[in-house]
Amino acid sequence: MKTIFLINPVAGNGKALKKWLHLKSQIRSPHEVIQTEKAGHATELVQRFADEGERALVVGIGGDGTMREIITAAAGVAHLSVGFVPAGSGNDFARGFASFKHGADIERYLAQQTERPHDLGQVGENDPIVFVSSTGIGFDAEVTARVNKSPLKKALNRIGMGKLAYALLVANSLVKFQPFTLEVAEAGEVRHFEDVWLATISNQPFFGGGMKLSPTSKTDDGKLEITVVHGIRRLKLLLVFGTVFTGSHLRLKEVDQWHSEAFQLKTDAAVSRHADGDAAGTTPPNDAVLYTTSKKRWLLARNQT
Repeated sequence: MKTIFLINPVAGNGKALKKWLHLKSQIRSPHEVIQTEKAGHATELVQRFADEGERALVVGIGGDGTMREIITAAAGVAHLSVGFVPAGSGNDFARGFASFKHGADIERYLAQQTERPHDLGQVGENDPIVFVSSTGIGFDAEVTARVNKSPLKKALNRIGMGKLAYALLVANSLVKFQPFTLEVAEAGEVRHFEDVWLATISNQPFFGGGMKLSPTSKTDDGKLEITVVHGIRRLKLLLVFGTVFTGSHLRLKEVDQWHSEAFQLKTDAAVSRHADGDAAGTTPPNDAVLYTTSKKRWLLARNQT
């Protein structure tokens, strides 16, 4: 089996390269190392590996965005397995999926070559946006976009305080964000929500750097969970973000959560959207968008203890 390490050198302000320098001396099996050079490069590389048809393990060393790029091309490809060494700032992927922590984990997998299939979420039907962990619209997406653009995030990441950047920008965005109206259709039922702050579609429990937004989400059940936060005062919204690390936010009357195989979401205005923490445009006003799991699943390398 061919082994390829894809390193995002800018992930975690250089953390990925440091992780690789520590890990490479532990890898005994033959392998190839490639550094990504731009956004979307990992997808291009993995598509090439898919086209070559050779059995391969592709190990991403980076953050959640790196893994989404890899899995976008690896999904539905039976001869490609995916592994992960977390080196981003949020690392929600590592919280929801098993990851490689030591070189011995990788060697153990190569000896046994056991995989587990997982779901991949998608937004839209024609040329869909894909997501591995979650996609969201509203307040969280707007904060995510601001965090990713903020020089504050880079500065705090350097001293291991990246979560503080998120918290500070959450507080700042409270003043500026305008809630919206949302219609959710699923399984023949339509639900209307006013004064909506956010709606997140989850494939695994975690988002936003460790917040346990969707505690019951499973990555391989063919279903997604939707969380809608609505009709809440601005200051109380901070309570939601404070309780979401433990999952106790679900006790609040302003939080609705349920699961389905597919949802159609319609907003009354253009609302910011993210996919796995990366900006993904805005919603089309008054036009329903389908959120579902892809027919293509991806293979996660197991025996990663």
